[in-house]
Amino acid sequence: MIKVLVVDDSAMVRQVLSKELARDPEIEVVGAAPDPYVARDMVVEKEPDVLTLDIEMPRMDGITFLRRLMHYHPMPVIVVSSLTQRGSELALEALAAGAVDVIEKPGSSYQIGDLAAQLCSRVKVAATARLHTRSTTPAQLDAPAALLRTTNRVLAIGASTGGTVAIESILVAMPANAPGTVITQHMPAAFTRGLAARLNGLTRMEVREAADGESVTPGVALIAPGDRHLLLKRDGARYFVRVKDGPRVNNFRPSVDVMFQSVAQSAGRNAIGVILTGMGADGARGLVQMRDAGAHTIAQDQASCVVFGMPKVAIELGGACQVLPLDRIAGGIFNAIAEGPAALAG
Repeated sequence: MIKVLVVDDSAMVRQVLSKELARDPEIEVVGAAPDPYVARDMVVEKEPDVLTLDIEMPRMDGITFLRRLMHYHPMPVIVVSSLTQRGSELALEALAAGAVDVIEKPGSSYQIGDLAAQLCSRVKVAATARLHTRSTTPAQLDAPAALLRTTNRVLAIGASTGGTVAIESILVAMPANAPGTVITQHMPAAFTRGLAARLNGLTRMEVREAADGESVTPGVALIAPGDRHLLLKRDGARYFVRVKDGPRVNNFRPSVDVMFQSVAQSAGRNAIGVILTGMGADGARGLVQMRDAGAHTIAQDQASCVVFGMPKVAIELGGACQVLPLDRIAGGIFNAIAEGPAALAG
């Protein structure tokens, strides 16, 4: 049984989430707290495996509580955030502070039941999550970064649970002239623009949410908008992206497989593919296609993943030229670029 503690200042939300989560035979709701002070005592008393956390609460805000929790009693936390601009910003801040996942809180109380159904699967994934302390990027990465040759190169990164922090760790190591980069991160639609803005303020690259028809150029990273697929296309020497609707693939939109497959078709051996921490198998087959097309491909290793799902399947299918811990992936990208397309055939 996975023991869950629900933390939310709304009595209705606590009641509905507790009731719906308890319907799952693999989940036991051990308590529901109205604020962080009560939650603190219940964490010690009930020893939950997973905590769901509202971040806008009285007495102590959820971010402050989360930081203290991760310092004194690290555990998997799923943030439940409203679809407001402030809610989105706080959710991203919570992910940076150590939360493993974020889920949308509906604007209407009548939709809480739908939220609970989705939350059950997220709780099960979170219960298997590995928690990692943040580390700074090694200074020596700046040396090869200065030598990058980026003409006609494309970097494609796909991630899910735990991916926002992993993507950040890679992008902060990238130089201002890094290869044009496309990114698909499983994330609600309201949050991807905020994620792009946050990363843009932390990195030397320009990071923004992708717009349909936008060129992929050195020094720019484009993030798939939530609930839209991102595809790479080529017109002569120019790479550009298409942002489009369409059916969910592997139950996701945006889908990493959709992006990786388009990168394989459009960039081939001029591409580098990176698959990071995440639940499920989305991106695994796309990474195989990238490798088959001559791209250099990297999968994050199990020890550094929050959830070893997507990289695990990619490795098992033979899609990874390299398997690297998170803190060595930027170096792997630098080496592949420095060695040129001949080396990218893996």
